[in-house]
Amino acid sequence: MSSSRRSLASRCAREEEISELIFKLQSLLPERSRRHLRRVSKDEVLEEVCSYIRKLHKEVEDTSKTVYQLLVSADHNTIIDADVLRTLLQE
Repeated sequence: MSSSRRSLASRCAREEEISELIFKLQSLLPERSRRHLRRVSKDEVLEEVCSYIRKLHKEVEDTSKTVYQLLVSADHNTIIDADVLRTLLQE
């Protein structure tokens, strides 16, 4: 096999792998985003995934701050109810 054929085969394999990874990333998005991204470029899918990750990161930070504030403000002699913490973490 010539080097140009190997190069083409390698490039096709990389493109296929990238497409598969994009599909997997897209499947991790909420349904409304997946519907919007059905026929868009790989760049747009990556932008949407990055935006979603930033949104999730902010939600985690906000929830962590809320839990921390509740723990700090709680009476140290009071045991915090596990159900209350579970509810806060599910928001």
